[in-house]
Amino acid sequence: MIRQKSFENEKPTLFLVPTPIGNLSEMTPRAIEVLNSVDVIACEDTRTSGQLLKHFDIRKRLIAYQNFNEEASAAGIINLLSQGQNVALISDAGYPLINDPGQKVVMEAAAKGFNVVPLSGPNAMLNGLVASGLIAQPFIFVGFLPQGNGERNRKLAEYKNYPMTLVFYEAPHRIEKMMKSVLEIFGDRRCCIARELTKVHEEFLRGTVSELIPELEGLKGEMVVIVEGNRDDYSKDVDSDLIIRMVRESVELGMTTSDAVRDAAKKTGISRNVIYRIVHQCDN
Repeated sequence: MIRQKSFENEKPTLFLVPTPIGNLSEMTPRAIEVLNSVDVIACEDTRTSGQLLKHFDIRKRLIAYQNFNEEASAAGIINLLSQGQNVALISDAGYPLINDPGQKVVMEAAAKGFNVVPLSGPNAMLNGLVASGLIAQPFIFVGFLPQGNGERNRKLAEYKNYPMTLVFYEAPHRIEKMMKSVLEIFGDRRCCIARELTKVHEEFLRGTVSELIPELEGLKGEMVVIVEGNRDDYSKDVDSDLIIRMVRESVELGMTTSDAVRDAAKKTGISRNVIYRIVHQCDN
């Protein structure tokens, strides 16, 4: 289990800094402050990001971090962190890891115990997700679960087989009960609890569910709970009749078979390959 107290240690930090998707006035003062404070800024395109930084008079060393060279780029950033340098990762426009590069370096930085600190301000879910160290896409945002044990367990059971990363909100006085329910229904998956995001006591707890439960007593602040999706092969448990009915109904409404399969996969969390196989076997 790795416990990150973002602003209560001297460890090198990887900052995840979102940038405006269009209007540069939406660049936050904190983002500008962080970009001015780090040693190196990693970006998708040094020419595009160079224009952004020039606009805000930010003069820092720029390095490229792109999907096609992510292996080497991640190793380079980890090396910089190992040397004690702070690094900011930015997108050309948008949020790192959300349809943009950054997944590998975040996973490696978090696993090695470096600080991974997200910036955004208005959205705790995205902050927690991108800095969790878990797969950021695809994900399902669930929000708060029901308070009663039975209802909470039933709601979790609905998401048990989904392979996507799951994101929840929870209050501090319910977090222990919620995590015990997660352990009971999901099993001992990898998990991250993010709390007090963007505040002075910001903290990330990363580990398995069973590792995190003993650390929960006395924690304050509303929490983002990010849980690994189901990695098991559960195709044998699929209700084939339900899947076939869903696909046929969509086709009757005018969808192509391909689109109907994609829609069923999105709704059920079952892979398209499994659904294609079920539909093909039925047709034959």
